[in-house]
Amino acid sequence: MQYGDFYYPIPVNEPVLNYAPGSTEKKVLKEVLKELKSKKVDAPMYIGNEEVRTGKKVAMRPPHEHKHILGYFHAGDDSHVKQSIEAAMNAKENWANLSWENRANIFLKAADLLATTYRPYINGTTMLGQSKNAYQAEIDAACELIDFLRFNVHFLSEIYRQQPISSPGIKNRLEYRPLEGFVLAISPFNFTAIGGNLPTSAAMCGNVVVWKCAHTQVYSAQMLMRILKEAGLPDGVINLIYVDGPTLGEICFNHPDFGGVHFTGSTGVFNQMWKTIGANMSIYKSYPRIVGETGGKDFVIAHKSANPDVLVAALARGAFEYQGQKCSAASRAYIPSNIAVEVKNKLVAALKSMKMGTVENFTNFINAVIDEKSFDKLERYIKATGKKGSNAKILVGGKCDKSKGYFIEPTVIETTDPKYVTMCDELFGPVLTIYVYDADKFEDALTLVDTTSPYALTGAVIAQDRYAVELATNRLRNSAGNFYINDKPTGAVVGQQPFGGARASGTNDKAGASLNLYRWLSARTIKETFVPVTDYRYSFLGEA
Repeated sequence: MQYGDFYYPIPVNEPVLNYAPGSTEKKVLKEVLKELKSKKVDAPMYIGNEEVRTGKKVAMRPPHEHKHILGYFHAGDDSHVKQSIEAAMNAKENWANLSWENRANIFLKAADLLATTYRPYINGTTMLGQSKNAYQAEIDAACELIDFLRFNVHFLSEIYRQQPISSPGIKNRLEYRPLEGFVLAISPFNFTAIGGNLPTSAAMCGNVVVWKCAHTQVYSAQMLMRILKEAGLPDGVINLIYVDGPTLGEICFNHPDFGGVHFTGSTGVFNQMWKTIGANMSIYKSYPRIVGETGGKDFVIAHKSANPDVLVAALARGAFEYQGQKCSAASRAYIPSNIAVEVKNKLVAALKSMKMGTVENFTNFINAVIDEKSFDKLERYIKATGKKGSNAKILVGGKCDKSKGYFIEPTVIETTDPKYVTMCDELFGPVLTIYVYDADKFEDALTLVDTTSPYALTGAVIAQDRYAVELATNRLRNSAGNFYINDKPTGAVVGQQPFGGARASGTNDKAGASLNLYRWLSARTIKETFVPVTDYRYSFLGEA
C-alpha cells in the first residue's frame, strides 16, 4: 500500500571528469584498464535467475588490438530467446505491481554505483571493448548513462502526476500501466549509454524486457548487467542474451506476448522489423509499440558569414570523435567558396595533428573502428575515391591498416559533385566529404542539404549572419531532429537536447525526454461517480 506521493525532482547532469594529467580519476582509470586486460571475463547470458553458459564461447577483442582477448561470451540460440521471454513473463506481475518508489530507487542506486564505485569499470570496459578514448567513454558510459537513469526517473515521476480534471460528484483519474507482454530491446555497439537506456527506460515503466546487445558491445553490457543486479533489479525484469538477429526476430515477432521493440541500429533492419510486425498483427494481443533510432547522414552547412575557426572545430570534432561512429557524426559538409581555401587548409592541419592508436595511450584522439567488416567497408569507399570519373579526391588521410587493429586515418574527401556517393551513403566511420558551393547561393545549398539524403537525424549551421541562421533553421525544419547553431552536430545531453530524428532516421521518440517514456506506458482512465443516478430519464423528457 502506498502512503505518500513520492516525487523525484529534476536532477542535475552528471559532471564530466576531465582526466587531466596528475588527476585522481586518470590514475584510477589507468589502473583499472591494466586490471581488466590482465584477466579474461567469462560472460554469461542473464536469463531470469540464471547465469547461462552455453559453452559456445565467442572471443571479445579490443578493436585496436585484435590479437588480445578480453574474455569470452556464451552465445545463445532460439531456445534461449524462448527462455528469456518465459522468464520475463514470469516476472511481469510482481514487477508491474511493485510500488513506484521501490522501482525508481533501483535505477537511482544503479546511477550512483555508476557514478562512484563502477565509474572506471564501465568506462574501462567501453574503452577496451569499443575502442573509445577516455573522454568519449566518460561522456557516454558514465555521464550519459547516469543521466538517462536519473532523468528518466524524474520524467516518469512527472508523467504519473499528470491527471485529468474532475467535475462535481465525479472523480477522474489516470493510471499509467506497463504494456501487455514483453518489450524487446536491441542495442548497437557504439554507445554504452544506449545499451543501458533501451532496456531500462522500458523496465522503469513497469515492463519486462528481453535485451539483445550487439556482439561487439557485450564487454560493457555484461558489466552494466552486473551493476543493475547489484542495485537490486529483480530476476527476469531485464534478460540479457547474446543471439543473432534473425533468430531473435523469428521468435519474438511471432510471439503473442510481444508488446513492443526499442531499437537503435540500421535503417534496413528497422524497416524489415516493421514489415514483419505489420504482417503478424493478427498474432498479438495489442498493437506493439515500435520505437527506433536508425541511420544518419548528418550535415554541417556554413554560410559565407561563418567564422572559419568555428567551422573547422565543428568539423574536426563532429566528424572524427569516436572515429565518426556516432549516429550524429558530421558526414557531409557544405562550405561557401569565400572561406573554402582557409577552411580546407586549417582542417588539413587539424587532422594531421591528431594522434591515432590504442586507448591506453591517453594522447591518442583517434582509435580503431569497431571490427573488420566496418574496416573493409570504409576502405572500399576510400580506395574508390580519386579513380577516373569519381569527381572526388582525398584532401587528407586515407591510410588504412588492420595488421594490429582496425585503424583508418581520419579522412576528408573533397568532391565537385554534391550527389557524390560519400555525400549520400551512410559510412559510419572517420570519413568526411566536403562540397564547396558558390558563396552567393546559400539557398540553393540549403536545398541540396534537404534533398540529398533520406535521413534526418542531426545537422548544424555555422553562420554569424542572423538572417542566415533563421533561414537555415526554417528551411531545414524537417532535415534534422537535432539541429545545432554554431556548434558540431554531436553531443546531445540528456535533459537538454532530447535526441532523435525522423524520415529514414527513425521514429523521433526522443531519448532523454518524457516523450520516449510515454511509448512504454498504456493509460487507463478511471471514473468514479459518488452518487449514481437511479433513473434513466433526463429532464428534457418532461413536458411543462
